[in-house]
Amino acid sequence: MKSLRISLLVAFICTAGSLAIASAPTLTITVTNNSSREIRHLYLSSAGNDNWGSDQLNNSSIGAGTSRQLNVSWEESTVKLVAEDQDGCFLSTTVAASGEPGWTIDNNTSRNCGD
Repeated sequence: MKSLRISLLVAFICTAGSLAIASAPTLTITVTNNSSREIRHLYLSSAGNDNWGSDQLNNSSIGAGTSRQLNVSWEESTVKLVAEDQDGCFLSTTVAASGEPGWTIDNNTSRNCGD
């Protein structure tokens, strides 16, 4: 009887662990830089939240005229993207976390340069 309980407990823990891992779907976000500035950092956060995660570019950049696809785990219905350009200015947008979300940055994209 005791071994049956232990077996059931182990099975439950394994199943719960699998569900926890599977609960954060992978999302592919395409960021296209059609501006004349290099994007040096890219962060993700919840919409309406200024607590950004780690830099998604991992010490690389998105050069002018290029794009980058990010594969991230995301559980919420929207995701806020915050980019920092070569001048230290921040650009941001919020996209739906479904389908094939994308963000195109151009020279008219509003920047916050701390002014």
